[in-house]
Amino acid sequence: MTSSPFLGLPAAVPADGLDAGVAAHYGNPMVEQRQLLAGTAIVDLSHRGVLSVTGPDRLSWLNSMTSQALDRLAPGESSETLVLDSNGRVEYDARVIDDGVTTWLLLEAAELPGLKAWLERMRFMLRVEVADETENYATIGTMAPDAAALAALALPAAAPNGVPLAWTDPWTAVAPGGWQYAAADEHPASAWHWHELLVPRSELGALAERVAAGEPTAAGTLALEALRIAAWRPRLALDGDEKTIPHELDWLRSAVHLNKGCYRGQETVAKVHNLGHPPRRLVMLHLDGSDTILPVHGDEVLAEKVRPETEAEWKVVGQITSAALHHELGPIALAVVKRAVPTDIPLEVHAHGEKVAAAQQAIVPTDAGAAANIPRLPRLGARGV
Repeated sequence: MTSSPFLGLPAAVPADGLDAGVAAHYGNPMVEQRQLLAGTAIVDLSHRGVLSVTGPDRLSWLNSMTSQALDRLAPGESSETLVLDSNGRVEYDARVIDDGVTTWLLLEAAELPGLKAWLERMRFMLRVEVADETENYATIGTMAPDAAALAALALPAAAPNGVPLAWTDPWTAVAPGGWQYAAADEHPASAWHWHELLVPRSELGALAERVAAGEPTAAGTLALEALRIAAWRPRLALDGDEKTIPHELDWLRSAVHLNKGCYRGQETVAKVHNLGHPPRRLVMLHLDGSDTILPVHGDEVLAEKVRPETEAEWKVVGQITSAALHHELGPIALAVVKRAVPTDIPLEVHAHGEKVAAAQQAIVPTDAGAAANIPRLPRLGARGV
């Protein structure tokens, strides 16, 4: 794939790692965050992958294999679904939109080959076709707060079958059939108005020229990540690992329908939600910014363990998954920790050879799961007095 024309904009600084291929920022990530929140900035995500699924069986086929109810997805409606393994662990996350003829799956580029190969193996005799459309379509993101603001950006959304390919993130509210573990009075996702549009890749250069002329403005991936973390929005490539189940990241909120039919991994989803507890849980950390140290993915999170008549001992209880500098909250991070870690004990993060104090804000609480109110039956032979 050729280099994004957005990297030729003034002050563009290339991202590395997972977001290599697009700009991390354009000179001032804090200003870019504010512009993104205001709905006047766009984010170049042209390094992301795009799959298309065509054929009359496409929606019922995807519905039968993944965690979300997709069989009645209306043209233009947005959704999100997970592919789980037989043990309920998350393998792939896909953002889904259907235009009445084709179902479009928006993905991390690194996940596309594996998901495409798995879908090809699962076709059997069904009337479906899977194709990689990344060379034809590029993803552009924005946080336009309403339809009018989105239209004002005049983005050249592709519409090969008459329906604009504009995906709206369902994370803003609990999706039908979903469940929220977070106990916040006002979930920060209520301010998360995220959209991803597919534009013809051939028009990416003209869009970059418009940005160079000042309308719209551009924000980099650093700004996007800061706002995503503040909204507690999981990103599998960063916040998940080979052991992740949806409950740990509060992902039943947007990507799992608890009342749909069977699919691979569904038994684990139901058991943990109704009878058990996820072994780990997602938290947001407010970090001490006095030393201007920002942790990176994989840095250890430790908790203070106090025993009677002994000195305090620090134990590893989890790891940082994502971190960013937020324009209002300062240094923040998402971390996955052991479920039993109390929410009121001191935490610290070991980053760049230093210890950084952290205050924990629970996203998934310690008692998440066991949601079904199943009455306890008396043991056989028990009798009243």
